[in-house]
Amino acid sequence: MATPPRLAGGQDGVDSVSSLLKAFVPIPALLVILPALWWFFRDTWKELDLEATVWRSRLVAEGRTDHRPFVALALCAVVLTLQEYYGGRATYDDTFRPILAQLDATHPRSVHLFKYDSLYGFAWWASTRIVGYMAPLAVWKLCFRRDSVMDMGFRVRGFFEHAWIYGLFLGLVLPVMVLVSREPDFGSYYPFYRDSSRSWFDFLAWEAMYFAQFFALEVFFRGFWLATLRRSFGSGAIFAMAVPYCMIHYGKPFLEANGAIVAGIALGSLSMKTKSIYQGFLVHVTVAGSMDWLALLHRHALPKVFWPAG
Repeated sequence: MATPPRLAGGQDGVDSVSSLLKAFVPIPALLVILPALWWFFRDTWKELDLEATVWRSRLVAEGRTDHRPFVALALCAVVLTLQEYYGGRATYDDTFRPILAQLDATHPRSVHLFKYDSLYGFAWWASTRIVGYMAPLAVWKLCFRRDSVMDMGFRVRGFFEHAWIYGLFLGLVLPVMVLVSREPDFGSYYPFYRDSSRSWFDFLAWEAMYFAQFFALEVFFRGFWLATLRRSFGSGAIFAMAVPYCMIHYGKPFLEANGAIVAGIALGSLSMKTKSIYQGFLVHVTVAGSMDWLALLHRHALPKVFWPAG
């Protein structure tokens, strides 16, 4: 009787099968979570689809074409491409760091480039996100002067009326986050800024710029994107937004990238339901800040001094 073939590499073959199986783990979870999102937000999605149907019928009757989808999607593509190619460490090293080096040579007591080089690099990263995510608002106002920027998620009316949804989301997400934070890839991945444990100044400076770029991110994906596409795409605007939102998480832990699919749909639907980005922003920064805190806590690496030594 022939001996069954063995996987090449012995343990390496077992690890390969285990890694392959891990790739399918999120699918059952998505099959449970996505129908739950439909049930929770189904009325909101129906309202968006009805609004879009009325809008498109009106355009047809008047013989007009809405150029908003073309302008919005082109802007989004340009912004995300510029961030991918010019918003990273390489561009910082080539352009911004030489300027800091010159300032450090003349003002060493103020710049401290050697001590804060990594933090400056992340300041560049955060700045490119903030400027890139917010700039389309100005471009849009030039193209469509009658559209109100306030309608892109900035209104606060009804914020407290929907505060319970914020609590519900956190009640569902935080326990999962506590469990996931114990995974090796999460614990070693966060915080992005490796010197966060050096001092409370480092940690707080990082969190401040981290939270600021999250606000700009919410403005871009859950404010600008949805406000400009909702009348043409209906609820489809939410799912269209969830695709690039998931893709900007590529390079992060696999489970987090899959979680971004759910987060994109959930936060987009929440934004459309509340007519505001603020609840989604609070969910985002609460989870992100807690993940950084838990990662340092599990590594016994929380800061012990306020200012870094030296």
